Amino acid sequence: MDFTPPASTPIFDVTDPSGRILHAAQQQLFALGYNALTMDQLAHDLGMSKKTLYVHFAGKDAIIEGIIDAMGRALRRQLEAVLDAPDLTFPQKLQGIVAAAGATLARASPALLRDLQRFAPRPYQKIEDLRLNIIPLIFGRLIRMGIAAGMVRPDIDAGFATEFWLHAIRGLVQPATLERTQLTVPQSLSRAMNLFFAGLLTPAGRKDYEKLTPI
Repeated sequence: MDFTPPASTPIFDVTDPSGRILHAAQQQLFALGYNALTMDQLAHDLGMSKKTLYVHFAGKDAIIEGIIDAMGRALRRQLEAVLDAPDLTFPQKLQGIVAAAGATLARASPALLRDLQRFAPRPYQKIEDLRLNIIPLIFGRLIRMGIAAGMVRPDIDAGFATEFWLHAIRGLVQPATLERTQLTVPQSLSRAMNLFFAGLLTPAGRKDYEKLTPI
């Protein structure tokens, strides 16, 4: 049985002015890129003055930081929902983590990440901080669940495995790395997950996982 992602809740409260701004800015950011997102265009699209925008946010980078924070909270909720689902097997949780993370990260193109890294260091650092906060929490739980289920080798040090994964992912999703591999962030995540767990799963665990995710 394939994993079916749970229905996601809206990331932004569009009934709130700040939520409306973030929602509109997110659409522009992912569609047009960092440089094309301007306070002038955003104010025009929202039908409000730039002065009103600045009441809620100090500038473009502050808006982007708000987008990243909101997306991070939403992603964490989705990942925890996968891990907490009592009816999912461990291989289904693996598949669910990839599906949920991939759906969120798919909109961040390598070009956008490169521009944030070059021109918006504070928002880009927010993305780095998000990885540092989410990966140890979610991935550590996932490893321990796999050990408990008999599908990850019991001799694996969950803390070390988590740290290994954190550094691997941080390297793989760097803009320069994505440009060299010609992969999107979700593709890199999926391939890294398959490669990583192919060395961790017991024969029984790998057999079940390969039924869901072809290597």
